[in-house]
Amino acid sequence: MNWRLLEKEIYFGHSYVVYQVTVADDRQAQQVYALENQMGLDMWSYAMPSRPGLVLVPGSKRQLFQQAVLSLGAKYEIQTENVKESLEMEDRLLAAAAERSNRANGSLSFDTIHRYEVVDAYLVELAAKYPTVTVASAGRSFEGRDIKYLKISTTNFEDSSKPVIMIQSLLHGREWVTLPSSLYAIKKLVIDVTDRDLVDKIDWIILPISNPDGYEFTHTNTRFWRKNRSTGHMVGNFCLGVDLNRNFDINWGQWSSSNACSETFHGRGPFSEPESVAVRNIVRENVNRLELYIDIHSFGSLILFGYGNGILPPNGLTLNVVGVRMATAIDRVKWASKPNYRVGNSAMLLYPTSGTTQDYVQAVGVPLAYTYELPAYRNQGNSINGFLVDPDFIEQAGYETWEGIKAGAGFVLEYFRSNKAAR
Repeated sequence: MNWRLLEKEIYFGHSYVVYQVTVADDRQAQQVYALENQMGLDMWSYAMPSRPGLVLVPGSKRQLFQQAVLSLGAKYEIQTENVKESLEMEDRLLAAAAERSNRANGSLSFDTIHRYEVVDAYLVELAAKYPTVTVASAGRSFEGRDIKYLKISTTNFEDSSKPVIMIQSLLHGREWVTLPSSLYAIKKLVIDVTDRDLVDKIDWIILPISNPDGYEFTHTNTRFWRKNRSTGHMVGNFCLGVDLNRNFDINWGQWSSSNACSETFHGRGPFSEPESVAVRNIVRENVNRLELYIDIHSFGSLILFGYGNGILPPNGLTLNVVGVRMATAIDRVKWASKPNYRVGNSAMLLYPTSGTTQDYVQAVGVPLAYTYELPAYRNQGNSINGFLVDPDFIEQAGYETWEGIKAGAGFVLEYFRSNKAAR
């Protein structure tokens, strides 16, 4: 099946446009945000007084959208005149990179984006080859794909005095650039170990593909698909899928959508989706030792912490301090063309959210729970194109994100050492 032919009917035939929207105040921001459900739009990033937002709009709604934005007193400009051209460019670049791709030192290459089956087999291969690695299954997705993750430990997770750190990516299918970050972390903890303390004194859980059905659908049908692929949410299944990052049992349904066609549809109830249940079960199994949790997303160059309702956890200051430490480590090695990372409470820095993994993990007792938002793709004209992937940035995305993870892990080790000394 030629997925580009399928996509031609979705993106190409409707001449999708990416708009940048600028708002003057919070009132305008809320009114622009409301257009998402009113017009059935895909808000890639939300406009705020401090920064513009990006919106994907089908050509058939172009004039209506422009009129609506202007009527609110907000401003817009076109970032991408026709998404078709951007998709074709990404396809060409990744295809060329795949032809040059080769595996080195037993690791997956970092010059292309690997499909689910490749990553799934790779996890099994690592567990067979390295004694510190165990491959486990957290369950199956709605369409029956295995949700595998790695447990990396020199003591087979049997030493209860060691902290646990969990990294996950691809909870949203279209956020391809997040996968290299998980794979790079695996590389540095298993294949190319340069910091023994991180391996010897910490147990790691890494879940590279949290939403396998949605991720595969972005490769075979619709590149910008965000949700999972569950059905039964409306008569005729006209709209499918649940936003897994709104499906966790923390303030569920408050700042998300009950509309099954919305990109932020929260599902029938908390943990209605097998993929969110899989993440929940991993967290529950390790909650007594889980000290740091990082859910990797794109895009925005942000490190966010809870809660999504704007109320800070009791250790809010510590969350901010560690977040800044991680952001600073990334900024030291990031590309100069990328913006510095910003750190803060998710509601205050962006917008209110509910039912997120970050908030749930924080609420069940994990001290440090974060969402990373990796940098957006920018074209040669420096316009933001959001979720698309530049092959030249794939390994860099893994490398710089790993620097942030290392900084967080260093804090965890210090914290554990000081606690042990106090006892």
